Amino acid sequence: MKLATAVKNCHSMGAHLASVHSTAEHNEIQKIIIDASQKLKETWIGGSDAHEVGEWFWSDGSHFDYNDWCPGEPSVQEAQRCLQINYTEDKCWDNIECSTGRPSVCVKDAEDF
Repeated sequence: MKLATAVKNCHSMGAHLASVHSTAEHNEIQKIIIDASQKLKETWIGGSDAHEVGEWFWSDGSHFDYNDWCPGEPSVQEAQRCLQINYTEDKCWDNIECSTGRPSVCVKDAEDF
């Protein structure tokens, strides 16, 4: 699904696209993806530089304080504003056009459980 659809889907469940703040969280998100799809598919998480190229933020409003960008990423191409996880055989991060179809990972805040 396109990123906008993924965001709406998460919001409909009282959640948001996943943000990542540590290696442990990164690994947990990858585990969720494997459990759901039986492989590490390219998947939307909640990173974007939609407001200003090169200024990355998480859709949940948290600080963008961790990353796993692939070598040479993120691209500064104007159209590539959204973040996918599990890119290439390195399973690192890449920025691509938000209209690209991808599965997504939604999470709820811990206090919402």
